[in-house]
Amino acid sequence: MDHQYINIAQAIVHYSGHFLVPGVLAWLFFRSNWQRAWWIMIATMLVDLDHLLADPLFDPNRCSIGFHSLHSYYAIAIYALLFFFPRFRIIAVGLLLHMLTDYQDCLWM
Repeated sequence: MDHQYINIAQAIVHYSGHFLVPGVLAWLFFRSNWQRAWWIMIATMLVDLDHLLADPLFDPNRCSIGFHSLHSYYAIAIYALLFFFPRFRIIAVGLLLHMLTDYQDCLWM
């Protein structure tokens, strides 16, 4: 397969994981308030602010998982623990989905 098409497929999968999948999960599991849940999960993308601390700022060949502080395995463990607290469940789902989406990028490399 042409490298250009692989890059396009990766971008579609990546951004679907960050925007579309949270909407589907919000609809399926938080239906009574799905729009609020979706926006909360979208807001968890603020976790990417840790990318601003990297040098170079952007490296297309760098795996975020395990490199950036808020993408560390320790942080992911905390996100998983948050899932067990109902008050933080939507945030935890958004953060864990974000990590899963970023991890799939690592698999494409």
